[in-house]
Amino acid sequence: MRTSPATRRIGRAAAAALAALLAATACSSQGGGSADVAKTVAPPVDAEDNNPQPLENVKDGGELRLPLQQWITQWNPYQVDGNYGDAVEIMGYVEAKLFRSDAHGVYHPVPEYLVSAQVTSTSPQVVTYKLNPKAVWSDGTAIGYKDFEAVWKASNGKDQAYNLADSSGYEQISGVEQGADPSEVKVTFSEPYADWQSLFSPLLPASGIADPKAFNEGWIEKVPVFAGPFVVANADKTAQTITLTPNPRWWGPKPKLDRITYRVLDAAAITQSYLNNEIDFASAGTATSYGQLKEAKDSVIRTGTPWDEVHISFGGNGALADQKVRQALGKALDRASLIKIANKGVPVEFKPLDNHLFMTNQNGYRANAGDWVTYDPATAKKWLDEAGWKDSGGARSKDGQPLELHYVMSDGSTQAQYDLASATQNMLQQVGVKLTIDKVPSKEYFAKYIDQGKFDLASWRNTGSFPLSKTVPIFRAPVGDNVFGNYSKLSTPEIDTLLRKAAATLDPAKAAELYNQADVKIWELAHTVELYQRPSIVAARKGLANYGAGSLADTVITSVGWQK
Repeated sequence: MRTSPATRRIGRAAAAALAALLAATACSSQGGGSADVAKTVAPPVDAEDNNPQPLENVKDGGELRLPLQQWITQWNPYQVDGNYGDAVEIMGYVEAKLFRSDAHGVYHPVPEYLVSAQVTSTSPQVVTYKLNPKAVWSDGTAIGYKDFEAVWKASNGKDQAYNLADSSGYEQISGVEQGADPSEVKVTFSEPYADWQSLFSPLLPASGIADPKAFNEGWIEKVPVFAGPFVVANADKTAQTITLTPNPRWWGPKPKLDRITYRVLDAAAITQSYLNNEIDFASAGTATSYGQLKEAKDSVIRTGTPWDEVHISFGGNGALADQKVRQALGKALDRASLIKIANKGVPVEFKPLDNHLFMTNQNGYRANAGDWVTYDPATAKKWLDEAGWKDSGGARSKDGQPLELHYVMSDGSTQAQYDLASATQNMLQQVGVKLTIDKVPSKEYFAKYIDQGKFDLASWRNTGSFPLSKTVPIFRAPVGDNVFGNYSKLSTPEIDTLLRKAAATLDPAKAAELYNQADVKIWELAHTVELYQRPSIVAARKGLANYGAGSLADTVITSVGWQK
C-alpha cells in the first residue's frame, strides 16, 4: 500500500491495522522536534506487539474508534483509485479475504472461505480451491467460481475499459472454471505464478464487477454486497465517519466488537484526538507525537517491524527524463542525514534500506544500492555537467533554461516531513539545482499530482507490499494510460522482464535472485531513492486486544476487542 503524508497505497493489511494510521505521519515524517528520548532499539523481526489474548479473555461488545486518513470515495480495491490503505484494510473486513498471513509472511487459507487451496498441477499450473459451502454474499448468493471468473476477467488487463490498479497474476491466468461441484474452483495459469495466494483478495461478487461500468463506478461511495464478518453500516460524508457493524449473515466466529468507527482526521489532529480520548489508536512515529503520547493516560506504546518503506521518487518529465540527471540527484542526497532527521526523537531505529523490493528483515534481502546513492556532491556536479546542465553561479542552466525542480508534498504534512523536504532542498542547492517545495491540498495529493505524474520529487510510503509480486506494478512499464503503480512512468524492458520472470518462478531462492537482479537495475535507472524501513510505533488504549503493532501478520478482526 502506498502512503503519502496523508494516505497510503499498495498492498494489504500486513501492517494494516497500524500502517493505516502511521501514514498520517507518513513517509518523510519522523523527526523534527524535541530532545532525545528513550534508548533506540530495533523491534524483533516477527514481533506481534498487539496484546495477543485468547478469545475467552476478550469481552463481547464494545467499540473501536480509529482515525481515517481520507474519505473513501472508491471502495473497489482492484480499481486504481480504490487501492489505498484505508479502503484496502476495511474491504478486508467486509469482503471475502481468502488468505491470511502469519507473522513470518506465510499464507494460510481462511477457513470461513476455504476448506483448502493448493497447486494440483504444475504443467500447466492449476490451483484448486475448495470453498466453504456456508460462504455466501449478503444478498444470499453462494460464493462460487463465477466470482473468481469475474475478478480474473476484470483484472487481466485485456479490456482497458477496466481502470485497474494492477493486473499482475491475473495476466497469467488462462481459465477459471467450476471443479467437481459448485464448491470447487479450478484456476489454470498459462505460465507459472508463484504468488497465487495473493490473488482474489479480497474476492468480490460477480454481480458487482461484471462490466467496466460496474467495476469503475459501482463502488463509488458505496459497497453494494458484503461477505465479511463486518458490513459498512453507515458512511456519513458530512460527519466524515464510517461505521462497521457485524454482518448479520456471517457464518464464522462472531466478532467481539459491536462497532468499529472510523473518523477522518488530518495528521495534526490525530494525536490530540487520541489525547482527548476520541480515538483508541494513533501513530507515535514522530518525535513530536511520541513525546506527547508516551505518557498518555490509559495508553501503551507498541512497536513492530512491518513491510513499510520510505523513499523519494523522481518524476520522469522535463530535466528528469534524462537518466543522468536523476543519477546525479541520487549522489547529491545525503541519505544518512535524511534518516537522522526522520529518526530524531523516536525510540526505534530506522534502518537504511538498500533494496526496493525486500525489507531488511525478509529472506532474500540484499543491499543493492551500490554507489548510485553514495553521497558524493562532486560526482553529482560532474554528471550534471555531462548532462549539459552548466553551473552559471546559481541554478544550473541548459539552452537558456534553469534547472528548477518541484518537490510536491501534502499540506497535511507534519513539520518533520517539511524538515526532510527542506533538507533535500538544501542538498540539491549545493550542486546547483533549485528545488521549490510545493504544498498541495492533502485530498488532491495523489489524485491530481502523484497519480498524474505531476511531480519532480515526492515522497510517500509503500506498506504491506508482499508477496514480492505486489512490488511489480511500482516499477513495470505503463500500458496506454494505465501506469499501474509506476507514477513516474520510468521503466526499462530489462526490468520488466526480470520482474515478470521472478513472479513466475516457483522456487523462492531462484525468484529472490531474479528480484535482486531487477533491483540492481532499478537503482541504476534512478527511479527511486530508498531511505529506510519504517518501524511501526503506535499508541493504543490499554486493554485493546489482538490489535496493534505487528510484523507481517494480518489482523484477525473477529478477535479484536477489549480485554476482560
